Order: sequence, then C-alpha cells, then structure tokens
Amino acid sequence: MVPIALEVSCSFAAWLCLYSCLCRCNRQRSCKWSCRLVTLLHGLLVTCLSAYVLFLDGPWPLTHAGSPNTPLQIHVLSLTLGYFIFDLGWCLYFQTEGDLMLLHHTLSICGMILVLGLGKSATEVNAVVFVSEITNPLLQTRWFLREMGSYHTALGKLVDFLFVLLFLALRIGAGAWIAYGMVTSPEPNWLLKAGCLAMYVVSLGFMVEICRFVRRKLWKKAPSVDARSRQE
Repeated sequence: MVPIALEVSCSFAAWLCLYSCLCRCNRQRSCKWSCRLVTLLHGLLVTCLSAYVLFLDGPWPLTHAGSPNTPLQIHVLSLTLGYFIFDLGWCLYFQTEGDLMLLHHTLSICGMILVLGLGKSATEVNAVVFVSEITNPLLQTRWFLREMGSYHTALGKLVDFLFVLLFLALRIGAGAWIAYGMVTSPEPNWLLKAGCLAMYVVSLGFMVEICRFVRRKLWKKAPSVDARSRQE
C-alpha cells in the first residue's frame, strides 16, 4: 500500500506542477484557464489509458467483477486519483463548482481509494472512469470555445452534439450496464456497490442539467424559425 500511496502522491504533485507551469506561461489568462487545460490533458490521457485497459489489457469488468487489480490498472487509477485530489482542492479553494460536481469528485476519490486499498475491483472502476472521462475533453473544448468567442459556430454545435450523444450513450447507457453488473455480482465489496449506485445517481443529475440545456437551445431556435416563417 505504501508504494501506491507514493504513486498517488507523485501523481498529485505532477498535476499541481503542471498547473503551476501553465499559470506562469498564461499569466494573461485566469487561473481557471490553466486548470481547464490540466483537466483537458487529464481527460485525453486517462480516456486513452482506461480504454486500453478496458478493451485490450483486460479483464472485462462484466465477467470478471471483483478480480484482483493488475499493475496497469493500479497505475491508471493512481494517476487519476492524484488528479481528482488536485481538482477537488482547486474547486474548494476557488469555490467554482456546485454541490453535484463536488459530490462527484468526492465519490470518485473514495471509490478509487477503496479499490486500491482492497486490491481488487479495479476493472469495474476503470470502466467507470472510461465512460465518465470520455466526455470531459468535449466539455473543456466547449468552455475554451466560449472563452475565445468561437462557441456560436458550426464547431461549437458539433462539440455540443458529440458531448450530448456520448454522455447519453456511454455515461448513462453503458454506465447503467456497468452498475447492473457490479450490483448483481457477488464479488465486489458492498461499499463499492453502494458507491457505484451513488455515482450513477450523480450522472442522472448531470443528465437532468444537460436536458435543460438542450431544451433551452431548442427554445432559442424556435422563435427564429417562427420569425423566418412570418417573413416568408
């Protein structure tokens, strides 16, 4: 457990150093800009790593739930845990996020600590990390487009579409599949099962916010369509 704790500490220090370097290189930008860059880089890196573990390295979470952690799974979760500790600390210090995001980060940190401590079930948590983080780069790209004044373009619409599509298909659809596999399997720890259900409820909370966003977008389009029809 000591080497894992050291690995997590090194991960935290690496993300913190990266953030500090980005702040120095982007002094004309806000601290949030640099933090979003760190989040974007983490999302891209961890999505690729967790996808490799999930689809190539294995084992498959739905058939090997509760299996012992592999070295690669430990490395990926340690890297991710270090980032989430950094990001939760940043969010609490700058008070930029709501309760739902803070709950998401807290549950993620507790789940990864539990899995690394037990020495098993990393395959399920890695799958959860994949379906959760795959939409993150799109979310950050959307924020950067807004900051640069390029959000109301064809690229902005494409990013919004892909984000909503992947969120509903993977985080809600595949997430339900993973949660069902964990809850019905006798191997995973009961506390981990409860945490998985709690994470899925948080995802449903995010889905409600996304549905409200989509509804607002559609309502904004409707008046313009009506106006054009009147002119014609």
